[in-house]
Amino acid sequence: MLVLSSRPEDAEMPRDGFLEWLTPLDRFFVRTHAYMPDAPSLNDWRLKLDGVVDRPLSLSMDDIKQLPRVELVSVLECAGNGRSFYQPHVPGSQWAFGAVGNARWTGVRLRDVLTKAGVKESAKSILLDGFDVPLGKMPDFQRTVEIRKALDPDTMLAYEMNGAPLPIEHGFPLRLIVPGWAGDSWVKWLQHIEVIDHEFEGFWMKTAYRHPTHAVAPGTAVDPKEMVPVTDLNVKSAIAEPASTWIKPGRVAIRGTAWSNSSPVARVEVSTDGGESWKPAKLGREKGRYAWRLWQYEWKAAPGTYTLMARATNEAGQTQPFEQQWNPSGYLWNVVQRVGVEVTTKELIDVPLESENRAYPQGYQAACMTCHDEGMMIQQHLTRAQWDREINKMTGWGAPLKPQDRDAILEYLSGHFKQ
Repeated sequence: MLVLSSRPEDAEMPRDGFLEWLTPLDRFFVRTHAYMPDAPSLNDWRLKLDGVVDRPLSLSMDDIKQLPRVELVSVLECAGNGRSFYQPHVPGSQWAFGAVGNARWTGVRLRDVLTKAGVKESAKSILLDGFDVPLGKMPDFQRTVEIRKALDPDTMLAYEMNGAPLPIEHGFPLRLIVPGWAGDSWVKWLQHIEVIDHEFEGFWMKTAYRHPTHAVAPGTAVDPKEMVPVTDLNVKSAIAEPASTWIKPGRVAIRGTAWSNSSPVARVEVSTDGGESWKPAKLGREKGRYAWRLWQYEWKAAPGTYTLMARATNEAGQTQPFEQQWNPSGYLWNVVQRVGVEVTTKELIDVPLESENRAYPQGYQAACMTCHDEGMMIQQHLTRAQWDREINKMTGWGAPLKPQDRDAILEYLSGHFKQ
């Protein structure tokens, strides 16, 4: 795994994960906003469901498992997957390609649980809350899903992942599965569902996980009121092989995977000449409406320098773009991937680089590394103004920053981790 941050834990799947149809649990990406909670005892845990319903519920895991059992293979992708590629850079976890995985989810239909409670006609959405605890004054992570999507027969409450109980990092004992949507709606560690008849005003719906409804100039600040919540994924592909940028002449298998939203992948095309020409890749046999498709293209590689590209199209006719519309949170990147390779007979040796040792300014460790490790800062590439705003946000959430230390910390962050 590629660890972006160990506190809270953000870990990315490496490229070879795109060679398997089902992502192994120990290779599945991990995204946490706060520290991972301790696993509860199933003897004590309950799922509460209330709000505008006829019969409020308090369900044990045994109660939930009395409902019809269902399985679904679906991609789970973080909304910020690919954020590191946006220019100008935006703050947040700097994911490359691997904040995504494909798993077999087992559980019950959320619709069956809501039917058991008796949803009233006034219901507009469901408000989801886990038992994770926010850091400092960070707002509690609560998300809503519109009632139409909540009642979709493919929306699930999952207690198993790839045939095993959910690991704690993936939401044990219960998480929401919203196939076709980005992972911000797949709330983990569920303990409370409230059916509501009004628009929820919480931070993670009104400010975070929103993107513009219209094109904006790169670097432009956008009022959250002019944005809408992230929902559907974009169609996307990833190249897993060749894994090295230096390869031998001869037959080379270009392999990877492609995924989409509720419209399945229809085709994948590959270019070995930087997009001048395209050839169809062969799709793997395993498929599902929300699952990813493995693909492969056989290339006869002659010595030279090449740019490999892969482009996916779904059944709705949506195709990966060559240029991305910028957004201020770095969500839903799906530009056609470009991989530069040199086909050569030369023998090459990788030389490791020595790590950099830094002298921290006064107050930095207490203010910035109490909640995070420095991996969170290292991955950022921000301007001085962006770091200034990040400091304001973190102090607003309770980071213990002394006023006399602020300028030195801003200089350190903007000097070492800059765009």
